[in-house]
Amino acid sequence: MTEIQPPTPRDAFELLMAGNQRFVSGSSEHPNQDAARRAETAPSQRPFAVLFGCSDSRLAAEIVFDRGLGDLFVVRTAGHVAGTEVLGSIEFGVSVLDAPLVVVLGHDSCGAVAAACSALEDGQTPGGFVRDVVERVTPSVLAARAAGRETAEEILAEHIEQTVDLLLERSRVLAERVAAGRLGVVGLSYRLADGSARLVASRGLEATLPTAS
Repeated sequence: MTEIQPPTPRDAFELLMAGNQRFVSGSSEHPNQDAARRAETAPSQRPFAVLFGCSDSRLAAEIVFDRGLGDLFVVRTAGHVAGTEVLGSIEFGVSVLDAPLVVVLGHDSCGAVAAACSALEDGQTPGGFVRDVVERVTPSVLAARAAGRETAEEILAEHIEQTVDLLLERSRVLAERVAAGRLGVVGLSYRLADGSARLVASRGLEATLPTAS
């Protein structure tokens, strides 16, 4: 099954969320996963979205958004923390592959967010390079608490929003495309139990989704 890639950020967003709705309802179509699509995309790729998400094993992008080969340019790190390699990868997906949408995907029960909260409460941080991940999440937890956002869901939403803003603050490529109307950057919060993705931040397109209850 081959689909024409959407030319606008809104089209890309709607295509992505339609796939998530199919996944939630148990009616996934598994598009673009056959031999014909494999052959079609072998010479080049034209993904309709760059997805920057947490590395959690329960957050497989092509599955939860019901997509296939060549649809999503995926970048993942624990706690969706963004360093220079991440920024470069996202810029590649936008400036070279011309994807009209960037998605920051966080989720409930995130170990990196929980570790950052615990580190602030008891002063104990993990060793090795895991500590770097926790330290990069900590500013989001502090910002949430400063704003009176104390629940796990509120802290996660703050971290997603902070990540969206960080991408646009640090990347001129992304910021300029958003300003020109050529790119949308959104933040989604994923619920592990029911598989739904809820919008928590939007830059460059007016997108609304019902709030998950």
